[in-house]
Amino acid sequence: MSKTLSIIIPTYNEKDNIVPLVKRLGKALSNYDYEILFVDDNSSDGTAEAVEALSSKYPVRVFVRKRKRGLASAIVDGLGHVTSPVIGVIDADLQHPPEVMPDLLREIERGADIAIASRYVEGGGCRGWGLTRRIISKGAISLSHLFLPSTRQIRDPMSGFFAFKHQVVAHARLKPTGYKILLEVLMEGQFQHSAEVPFTFETRGRGESKLNARQQIDYLKHIFSLMRRKGELLRFVKFCLVGFSGVLVNMGLL
Repeated sequence: MSKTLSIIIPTYNEKDNIVPLVKRLGKALSNYDYEILFVDDNSSDGTAEAVEALSSKYPVRVFVRKRKRGLASAIVDGLGHVTSPVIGVIDADLQHPPEVMPDLLREIERGADIAIASRYVEGGGCRGWGLTRRIISKGAISLSHLFLPSTRQIRDPMSGFFAFKHQVVAHARLKPTGYKILLEVLMEGQFQHSAEVPFTFETRGRGESKLNARQQIDYLKHIFSLMRRKGELLRFVKFCLVGFSGVLVNMGLL
């Protein structure tokens, strides 16, 4: 049966986090008619089996992808398997506290088309992050704001924890690269009102982090792809040419 809320969770070797995540979501969403769809990239540790074992007690199901991998594309594929009017997205590693999900849903109920759990609004933060990780995160946001101006209204466009009305992406052609699915939704989706809710990004307790240099390269590719698709690349080139012509004139006069 169709649910009011569908939560899409991408997984790859997250078996140890499945039970606590589902239990915490179940407790937080006890007043909602919800379902949880895990999109698993053919994990070798029994992640899909752990989800199926909970299906008799919780409204969970799993869709296993055997020939694809990647967080963002997993969310896109998951959208094809849900029909709820509201979609939630959260990571499986418990770095996104499930207890914040009702706060996102309340913003949707108040009229927001998309509600984002943000580390960079008042009350938000990152627990246990070193200087390097903070610089990488802030740098990624700065690149987004610089090259994709329409994201400047969002303080944390890199967040992987958010909820939105299904209609936001009903006619969108989502073609993300890498892990930043929110950036794709913000650029390709159709929405008028957004809201950000503070949350504290937790340290991973189980499993291994997926953050690596490949992700950072994929992020740059994603930025370039969005610039090209949305016309920002041409705008940026024109801006550079105008600036360069000004330099030539100034140097000539000098």
